[in-house]
Amino acid sequence: MTDHQEEQKNELEALESIYPEELEVLETTPYAVFEITLASQKHEDETDEESVSCTMKFGYTAIYPDEPPEMEITDSDNLEEDELTDLINHMQTLAEENLGMAMVFTMVSAIQEKLSCCIDERKKQRKAAEERRVRDEEELERKKFEGTRVTIESFLAWKTKFEAEMAELRKRKAESDILKNRLSGKELFMRDESMLDSDVQFLQAEGENVEVDESLFQDMDDLDLAEDVEVED
Repeated sequence: MTDHQEEQKNELEALESIYPEELEVLETTPYAVFEITLASQKHEDETDEESVSCTMKFGYTAIYPDEPPEMEITDSDNLEEDELTDLINHMQTLAEENLGMAMVFTMVSAIQEKLSCCIDERKKQRKAAEERRVRDEEELERKKFEGTRVTIESFLAWKTKFEAEMAELRKRKAESDILKNRLSGKELFMRDESMLDSDVQFLQAEGENVEVDESLFQDMDDLDLAEDVEVED
């Protein structure tokens, strides 16, 4: 048994004792392959929906730990794609930094901490989003009370529009007054009774009988004359 194989055997035994429920050995020859499932540490105010987890697969090579083990994330729960990418990159960085020594435990511990950081970061983002929402609502309310700022240009534009509207209202009122004061044909005819009396008196003075033909007034609206009016000497 080479030194590499001895180191691998010792590390795997240590990992099995630390993660008895989380670790599952998949293969033992020619080199060990195993999976470890990790979840974020649950806080008192955290629900199951907020927790995250992932399953990491490791495979020893002939010269591990002088080279990084084969590693990948085979399963995850409630993790975004960018979060998974960040985890893999972090594992690769740790592997390069720890060449020459058993490194799986170091990587597993770091990933577990990263999972908890994901939860904390999400809480910060939710809090920041809520604070932005409150600020936006307060800003809208403030603008409602402030109204529109008046400048010389906006005042002159409002004044021009206001004067045009007032001129149009005055014009409509004048037209309405004209219509109200306009007399109908009957009203014009009956307005001056002295004119009617003088015409009849003139005809009587001439000694003529006057008959009024009502048909002459049939086309006049609202004109109501007595039938067969006859004026004698």
